[in-house]
Amino acid sequence: MTKSSGQSAMRHSALQAAALCAVTLCGSAAALTVPAALGRTLDLLLAHEDRSATTRWTLVCGCLLAAVALCDALQTWLTGITDARTTAWLRRRLIRRVLAAGPATAERFTVGDVVVRCTGNAAAAGTEPTSVAALLAALATPLGAIVALGLTDPWLMGVFLLGAPLLIALLRAFARAGTDCVTRYQQAQAAIAQPLAEAVAGARTIAAAGTQARESARILRALPELSRHGHRMWHIQGRATAQASALVPLLQTAVVAVGGLRLAGGRLSVGDLLAASRYAVLAAGIGVIVGRLDALVRARAAAARTDALLDLPPIAYGSRRLPVGPGRLELRGVSVVRGGERVLREVDLVVPGGTSLAVVGRSGSGKSLLAAVAGRLADPDRGVVTLDGVPLDELDRAALRAAIGYAFERPALFGQTIADAIGYAAPAADPDRVRAAARAACADGFVKLLPHGYRTPLTVAPLSGGEAQRLGLARAFAHAGRLLILDDATSSLDTVTERHVTEALMHHTGGRTRLVIAHRAATAARADTVAWLDGGRIRALAPHRELWRLPGYRAVFAEEDE
Repeated sequence: MTKSSGQSAMRHSALQAAALCAVTLCGSAAALTVPAALGRTLDLLLAHEDRSATTRWTLVCGCLLAAVALCDALQTWLTGITDARTTAWLRRRLIRRVLAAGPATAERFTVGDVVVRCTGNAAAAGTEPTSVAALLAALATPLGAIVALGLTDPWLMGVFLLGAPLLIALLRAFARAGTDCVTRYQQAQAAIAQPLAEAVAGARTIAAAGTQARESARILRALPELSRHGHRMWHIQGRATAQASALVPLLQTAVVAVGGLRLAGGRLSVGDLLAASRYAVLAAGIGVIVGRLDALVRARAAAARTDALLDLPPIAYGSRRLPVGPGRLELRGVSVVRGGERVLREVDLVVPGGTSLAVVGRSGSGKSLLAAVAGRLADPDRGVVTLDGVPLDELDRAALRAAIGYAFERPALFGQTIADAIGYAAPAADPDRVRAAARAACADGFVKLLPHGYRTPLTVAPLSGGEAQRLGLARAFAHAGRLLILDDATSSLDTVTERHVTEALMHHTGGRTRLVIAHRAATAARADTVAWLDGGRIRALAPHRELWRLPGYRAVFAEEDE
């Protein structure tokens, strides 16, 4: 279990939080000294004696008030700096963990939920160090005021302490109710974020279908729940404030009343009564404590949500390097379970180095999962996958990713320009290699027609689905690894383009081993061997021309064409 983000944030910002706490405590100490100084000054003024002492105490009061103002300013500055730095640190940590976990993130969280946790929740969780420091300082002021009240007159402290249990019970009830409400509020935020992310990604489809109203209703479906929890949060805070507003004046009135009696009996001076009345106000500073406690409750509720991302197990890599080899891929006894069901069942498969293997099968037979396991985008629950005799989980990250290239059905294109997108998996790729890869993927023609050719920014390149898929293929061709895996990466291509790309894939890839998820008979026919996947098992392994004699095999492609 990963250390909670709240604990980690506290460790990371311990120095800043300590400085903030020290500044705030200094401000509290100055604020606690002010009533005593004012009381002493008042007594001197009423006594009409020793004008120099009166002047000195007046200056002391002014200095103390200036110190309070300075500490407040420093507290505000330190809080902003610490919150910003802690949030940035936490977001970097979250993003690293999300990327380190790989495809497992998408299996547990929706895109919108991840975005909310890495943005809003991280910002709230990042305030925990300052919230803790502020709460400690906020508690120090009432406790110090109670002590000062006792030093002024023990009877006055006793009167105040009679109502203290009610104040403590009020704070505990607020913390319990607030934590549950804030957690539910943040969950409702995530429920809105995911459909909103889907709608932004599918804006063209929504506009074409004229379903803006329907999608708006779907996105805002959780809004009433968000509103309900938001109103409940305000209700809880308002109720706590109202209860405090009723209790605190009673305590202050009782302290002043007893102080008046003590004054009449000659046991207190006027200055002592003034100080006691001010200490009673500070000791009953429940409003400040409620605000600090509310901020801490929000921060810890958000930290609990970011912890779920930090608990994602990162992909573990070994330390071995690959020996020189042709790229022989082997799966031995591979089984994979998803959603409680075994999708791949005891798969044994060997792809000799430098050959091509097409994997075919009906929808749901486990083809894409086999492709993921073959390149270690997923780990098998049982069995082992080796490349040139080395288990993939024993390879270090650099060796593994340098050896295996991928192309997907819906490629995500990264980089600033078209050339960057093609060379993304091979940063050292020179322009000639990028263009050769584009030609092999039949992308060179349309890239040259773009405003700036290969230097055209991706953000302004008007790419169709087929063109984006060809750039994804070019990226895979530019990869210099010994194993190339294509997961339905030609599905958006027209028949002629698909034939050219497949021809380049099967015969002009520099001797690399190729594993292709095929949905078209023509693609399977160009491969050296075909693995017929059925129900998570290899039903047959043979050249396409041999398997084509089997009615069940032909039915696979008939189903795909429907």
